Amino acid sequence: MTVYFIGAGPGAPDLITVRGQRLIERCPVCLYAGSLVPAEIVAAAPAGAKIMDTAPMHLDAIIAEIEAAHARGEDVARVHSGDPSIYGAVAEQMRRLDTLDIPYEVVPGVPAFAGAAARLATELTLPGISQTIILTRTSGKASAVPESERLEALGASKATLAIHLSIRNLAYVEEALTPHYGADCPVVVVYRATWPDEEIILTTLAQMRGRVREEKITRTALIFVGRVFGASHFRDSRLYDAGFAHVLRNAGKKKLREVKA
Repeated sequence: MTVYFIGAGPGAPDLITVRGQRLIERCPVCLYAGSLVPAEIVAAAPAGAKIMDTAPMHLDAIIAEIEAAHARGEDVARVHSGDPSIYGAVAEQMRRLDTLDIPYEVVPGVPAFAGAAARLATELTLPGISQTIILTRTSGKASAVPESERLEALGASKATLAIHLSIRNLAYVEEALTPHYGADCPVVVVYRATWPDEEIILTTLAQMRGRVREEKITRTALIFVGRVFGASHFRDSRLYDAGFAHVLRNAGKKKLREVKA
């Protein structure tokens, strides 16, 4: 018996991995985060499977269901949104399973920031503008952010920021980042990326709060901040430059030149 922590992807049912889908199709028990995982994904569970929405359940109740499945020798598909490694609250479940000696595996999924970037058709790293992406969040009811990871500190990098779980903290986001990025810095707010009711707001740090208020977005949104958004004046990468030699291209010509020399 094995518990499979499966990343369901950002929202669109066809963005789950083939491995994750096949596991759901064969596991007799499926526990899923119903507020964020599309019903179409868990509908693929086998006939007669026990399917439970864990949104209203606490940790003890979830672990009890897994223990019961373990006693019956039944595999469990534990389905989370996005990728389990990012704000998935899976570590505490794994710690419990370690204590109970219940085996588990992790199946990665498309994270929300990647799904959102795809919908924007935007590369988050551009030569000469930003070569770093920081995935972060602000402090909330569930947990606080370490002092060293507050936006005031991270913003000094001027990297591309993907800020999760923070749509209710926009005043703080603006205050903390404006000194580093400037009031005119592009901001993209993506509500429910890849879902049918997805909404995308293109704005700036200075106008962000007003735009979000107008659209009445209060949850399930990702905030991108950075100069890569809307940028058109950036240099080409050397990766595909005709004069750039590497092991898979032009290497033979380079060696020939060296021999002749």
